[in-house]
Amino acid sequence: MKNTSLPLIISLDELDPAMFISYYLNNKESIEQKLLETGAIKFTGVHIDSLTDFQYVIDAISDRFLNYIDGNSPRTKLSGNVYTSTEYDNTDKITMHNELSYSAKWPNKLFFSCLQPANIGGETLLANSKDILINMDKAIVSAIANKGIMYIRNLHGGRGFGPSWQDTFETEDKTTVDKYCRDYQIEFEWHDGGNLKLVQRSKGIIEHRINKQKLWFNQIDQFHPCHLGEEILEAMLLMYDTPECFPTYVKFGDGTEIDESIVREILQTIDTLTLAPLWQKNELLIIDNELVCHGRNPFTGLRKVLVAMSE
Repeated sequence: MKNTSLPLIISLDELDPAMFISYYLNNKESIEQKLLETGAIKFTGVHIDSLTDFQYVIDAISDRFLNYIDGNSPRTKLSGNVYTSTEYDNTDKITMHNELSYSAKWPNKLFFSCLQPANIGGETLLANSKDILINMDKAIVSAIANKGIMYIRNLHGGRGFGPSWQDTFETEDKTTVDKYCRDYQIEFEWHDGGNLKLVQRSKGIIEHRINKQKLWFNQIDQFHPCHLGEEILEAMLLMYDTPECFPTYVKFGDGTEIDESIVREILQTIDTLTLAPLWQKNELLIIDNELVCHGRNPFTGLRKVLVAMSE
């Protein structure tokens, strides 16, 4: 059953950033409890008209921010803690995912605000991770629970298809990358041309850090070749020796292949549970990244959404 109350809407009376910060801090305990219960809260009537406003607000209501290091999506860093939302072509749908769920380190909270809503579409999609797990085909859940997931990424050194290791790790220093990979148990191999292969192992189903609920928490479909579409996949197969050499690939944790039919079933199940709340200006959306996954609808016109991530 779809959770139709996602996100929880809290309507405020046209608060400027300083007034909202005061409201939030005075009610922080209650807000944190509501976020734990619902997984996503959208505050309306908060005057966030610029990057400066957004940075000011999130710096005041949260801390321990994370950079998008080890990230796999194209986005631009705008300031110390703030990025653009994923910059895929506006005609593409970004399928549902928990941010950095393939990584050993992921954010606990995501903060979004829309400075410019699209003319049509562009909603930040939401779905409850617990509901996904409950409704998912039991054979798929069992396979993931027993085998785990292996994410494979092939990052180029500056010229190639997909992201570079420099952009992924926000550094030009290989020793910094080596240390990061060792610290977070990422298997890594440097190849000719400065290319880098990463292998990251994930449970795919986790327990929430606080309430211990079991949750769907993976990005199988986004790493699987079938997400590319038939035309692009055919071109990629001409460019690479095997699909495992693609910029992204995924297997079960024991090395067995994940059939396309499994990915199709995952997408279909999640789609039935996905909500598409409209964006308006002067809103702040906070998501518990473990409890709720997100995506993006295609859109027309200009769209500008800011995002920050914290532990």
